[in-house]
Amino acid sequence: MAGSNESRKSMTIGYIGLGNAGYPLASTLTKAGYHLIVRDAGAGRAEQFAQENDNAQAAAEGDSKAFGDVDILVTMLPNGEVVRDVLLGTDGLAKVLRDDAIIIDTSSSSPFHTRETAQLLSEINSSLTLIDSPITQAYQHALAKGDATLMVGCSNPEALEKAMPVLKTMGKHVFHMGDLGFGHATKTLNNYVSAASILGLCDALIAGQQFGLDPEKMIDVMNVGTGVNFSTKESFRTDGLTRRFESGYQLSLLLKDMKIAESVIASTGLQSDLSHLIVEKLADADKVAGPGADHTQVIQGWEKASGVQLKQSKQPES
Repeated sequence: MAGSNESRKSMTIGYIGLGNAGYPLASTLTKAGYHLIVRDAGAGRAEQFAQENDNAQAAAEGDSKAFGDVDILVTMLPNGEVVRDVLLGTDGLAKVLRDDAIIIDTSSSSPFHTRETAQLLSEINSSLTLIDSPITQAYQHALAKGDATLMVGCSNPEALEKAMPVLKTMGKHVFHMGDLGFGHATKTLNNYVSAASILGLCDALIAGQQFGLDPEKMIDVMNVGTGVNFSTKESFRTDGLTRRFESGYQLSLLLKDMKIAESVIASTGLQSDLSHLIVEKLADADKVAGPGADHTQVIQGWEKASGVQLKQSKQPES
C-alpha cells in the first residue's frame, strides 16, 4: 500500500467527479485510509459515496469552502473545460485552496488546455501545483481493483513526490511522462491507437459476416492471434457483439478524445490522414447511435452504412 499509515491518516483529499471512472478510483483512496471530501454534479451521488465509504464526507454542490483545507484535490470530469470551471469559475476552488495544495487532474483533457489552466491558476495563487494524471486500463473495471495505469505530467518535483503515494494508491502502474501536459498527451495518443483498432475491427466484422464468417469466432481467432487488442479481448467481446452496450465509456467521450489526438498530432507537423478519418467515422457513428451511447455502439454506424446487422453473440463465460 503506497504511503505510510500515518501519512494517509493525516492527509485530506478533495475529490470532484464520481462518475463511471471517478467512483471506483475514489474508492481506492478511502480503502487505503485516506480521508476524502467528495462532490459530484449528480444528485445524491456524493451522499451515496459517503454512505458506502467510512472515510468520506459529502460536500454540497457549490460548497467551495468544504475544500479549503485539503492537501490534494483530485478531479475526474468529462473534459478540461469542466475542470477549469470547477477550479476557476464562479464558485472556483482555486480561491479557497490552501497554499501549496496540489491538484491532480485525472480527466481526459487537452494538454494545451491543461497548460493554459495552470497559467490561470498561477495568477490566482502561484503556490498551487497542477498535475495531469489521466488513466487507462488493461482490462475492463480494473479501476475498482486499483489496477489502473496513470500517465503523469508534472513540472514540480517536490509536488510530485508528495502526490506519488496518492497516485500509486489509485493505480498499479504509474508513469511520470515529463512536464505538465505530457500525461494528457500520452493518454490521447494511447486512445488514438485504441480507436484505430476499433475502426479496423468494425470493418473486419462487417466484411467477415458478409463473406459468411461468424463474428464471434472471428474475435476468438483474433484473441489468440496477431489481431488481439483491448476491444477484441474486452469491450467489443463483452458489450459490442452481445449488444449489451454497457462498457461504461461513452462514444461521445471517445470522439472528444480523438479530436484532442488530432490536434496533438497536427501540432507536431505530422501529416496524418488517419487521425482525420477516425474523427470523421466516430462522428458519423455518434449521430447514428444517439446521445449517451456506449462507445461499443460505434458498430451501429457501420451497420447502418452497410445495411447489415452483426449476429448477436452470447455473453462469454468469465
